[in-house]
Amino acid sequence: MWKLKNGRNEINCVQNQNMNYNDITGTLGVGLILLAYFCNTFGLLRNNSKLFFALNIIGAFIACYASWLINYWPFVVLEGTWFMVSLIGLIKIMR
Repeated sequence: MWKLKNGRNEINCVQNQNMNYNDITGTLGVGLILLAYFCNTFGLLRNNSKLFFALNIIGAFIACYASWLINYWPFVVLEGTWFMVSLIGLIKIMR
């Protein structure tokens, strides 16, 4: 528990440390994107491989969905764009 003093008013707040469905979903999506980035950076995955694009597509879709669940529109746009660009990249390499 922590206290926030605002002028004369004192607000008591309890921090909730349990992850809910939105948190777990967002963490999974972002984790997949970061996994793709990590593997590419350290030479474990090429940036033009199907797995690289698949991790980005799935991760961005899940992160976009999680952002939509909490109505955080800037990240819906960001992750939705990430999803579309990755999908186009995958289609491009499969031709």
